[in-house]
Amino acid sequence: MLTISNSIILLIAVLHGYFLILEMFLWDKPIGMRVFGNSLEKAQHTKILAANQGLYNGFLAAGLLWSLTIDTNQTETKIFFLTCVIIAGLFGAYTANLKILWIQALPAFIGLGFTVAASY
Repeated sequence: MLTISNSIILLIAVLHGYFLILEMFLWDKPIGMRVFGNSLEKAQHTKILAANQGLYNGFLAAGLLWSLTIDTNQTETKIFFLTCVIIAGLFGAYTANLKILWIQALPAFIGLGFTVAASY
């Protein structure tokens, strides 16, 4: 269970690193506009907001990676950061796009389940 939990957490961290790159550096580039369905005008108008959002996703990635490497309170730290990802995913699905529920919140919820199961 622990190996599965850690693998899912690593995958979620990599995914959030990818979000950081898309939102901070590629938002107004063809790939960023395609991924988020933005026109060049909309991308240019929202670029600073997207960069801020990308930075937060980077913090989530860093926290998840940190939770895999610390010696004490590892389970609690994993649970905290996975819960942060779930909340961010739920809020994003509610306010921006329902796809965020499946891309961000669902993997974190699965990871949380495996993390809790591995702690018993």
